[in-house]
Amino acid sequence: MKSTLPINNAQEVYLNRLCLGCGACVSVCPEQKIKLVNIMDSGIRPLMVEGAAADKTNACVNCRLCLDVCPGINTSIDHKSAGSQNTAERSGKRWGAFLEFWEGYATDPDIRLKGSSGGLCTALSLFCLENGLAGGVLHIGIDAERPWENKTYRSTTKAELISRAGSRYAPAAPCDSLKLMAIAPDASVFIGKPCDAAGLKLAQKVMPELDNKTALILGFFCAGTPSTKGTIDLLQTQGIDYHSLAHLQYRGEGWPGMATATLKEDNRQAMEMTYKASWGFVQKYRPFRCYLCPDLTAGQADISVGDPWYRDIEEDEPGRSLILIRTEKGRDIFHQAMAKGYVTAEKTDPDIIYRSQKNLLGKRQSIWGRVLAMKLMGVPTPKLEGYHLFENWLDLPLKEKARSVIGTWRRIIQRKYYKPLEDK
Repeated sequence: MKSTLPINNAQEVYLNRLCLGCGACVSVCPEQKIKLVNIMDSGIRPLMVEGAAADKTNACVNCRLCLDVCPGINTSIDHKSAGSQNTAERSGKRWGAFLEFWEGYATDPDIRLKGSSGGLCTALSLFCLENGLAGGVLHIGIDAERPWENKTYRSTTKAELISRAGSRYAPAAPCDSLKLMAIAPDASVFIGKPCDAAGLKLAQKVMPELDNKTALILGFFCAGTPSTKGTIDLLQTQGIDYHSLAHLQYRGEGWPGMATATLKEDNRQAMEMTYKASWGFVQKYRPFRCYLCPDLTAGQADISVGDPWYRDIEEDEPGRSLILIRTEKGRDIFHQAMAKGYVTAEKTDPDIIYRSQKNLLGKRQSIWGRVLAMKLMGVPTPKLEGYHLFENWLDLPLKEKARSVIGTWRRIIQRKYYKPLEDK
């Protein structure tokens, strides 16, 4: 679907509720006119710095780099360039093209335990570090000074990598540090959400030096990123002031893992909540743009991973991951990692993706109707191409088709999405 975008800079992307919060815009701005701000009820968003903001109309008339790398306004994919072969098949239309499908886990039991499911992102990254394919891993982890928030790191050791493993259900912008990849003496593995992988791919077009500095792109399945307010409100339901936190964990230490909070004062664990309960709470805080994202399984990564929810999970069961090999580079590295004992996996039936991720498919199937409603209301929409959105929408029952359009129309009216946000 083609976009309707009267937008001139990254801040206007945010004000029109189209920002995904990847951070790529700040990495490519040649004049450092953009700053990223964690806005409590929205996410990590770009604002024009003072001075540039004073003259927004003319501040960026000669440069559109921030828009060129923005997956919020252009979440499109060229399957031919990905080298995958099943684009026209039902599985490819639903989940993006891929070469191979596996289920497996990190062979190292400590990595498997620490990870959110099977620890595949950490295991594959470690393989690249220890076998000379990369000198670092660009990913996010807990912000030690503000543990309710996330921070981008370039980990260069096994200890650093493992310490930052696990899900972080709060805003994260790993593309804010693409310059670290570009100036590093060696290549990096990149780990991120689907929109982060898309941001990196777009940034590679305007920062060619990133091509040789990207050893591997690892993506993970994503249903959306709750705002920081979601985390803070969750803590408040447990009587916890977020300023008192020493550590906050959303998943890990078993599958799917518990959400836990530890306090500074006495190092006491003040919260332990199941994944179902914690995610069930914070998912309500996902911003509007997340509901328009068709790339839920990281189609622009070399390898993408997600939870195999197709069966009941037994108590104390070690984690496993679904693994979609999307590019020849990903296939080569994955098979090397298996041969050297970093990963244990077996090929399996791609229908397991549907049985595991029905909610993600339902979300993708509704997007065409949502965007149609936005266009009818004159609301700016992103460019979304290569995801078979109309065909997926046609697979919905009639009632769900109507809901995707009418429900979005009602939300636009009730929440005044037809008006841009006020300038901060």
